[in-house]
Amino acid sequence: MKPLIEKLEKEELIAKEKIGFEQIAKHLTRAHKDLKVAEANLKIDSEASYNYAYLAMLRAGRAVMFSFGFRPIDGQQHKTVVLFAGAVLGEEFSKVVAAFDQMRKFRNKFTYDEAGILVSLAQTEQSLKNAKQFVERATDFIRSKNPQMKLF
Repeated sequence: MKPLIEKLEKEELIAKEKIGFEQIAKHLTRAHKDLKVAEANLKIDSEASYNYAYLAMLRAGRAVMFSFGFRPIDGQQHKTVVLFAGAVLGEEFSKVVAAFDQMRKFRNKFTYDEAGILVSLAQTEQSLKNAKQFVERATDFIRSKNPQMKLF
């Protein structure tokens, strides 16, 4: 973990910051709410559902990063969160982290580059499944660091 942190600091992708557990808990609470929003929109608007599944992962990943006292600081913030969370959550979680990264790229494409890209129901259902696993793992990790912390 230390080599990754040193590399990200050297590349000015993260900065040390005092972040309280209250802010971490708020991010996790919002991530769980985002999952509910994604679920509720699944049959209505697959793009919105996909986006909220992604946001849930992003917020949970940021909470993990915050728990180490770091914040992403440049134009690659989402990519940095994926890298950091992947290193923390471990090899056994690499497939879900890889899915998070693929979601990041695809969401960026349909949000900024190519209007009208359709997000299929199958893609959205898989993104929601991955997001639930990711958020649950991140929540478990945060709880293990501070078992007394009140989460949602």
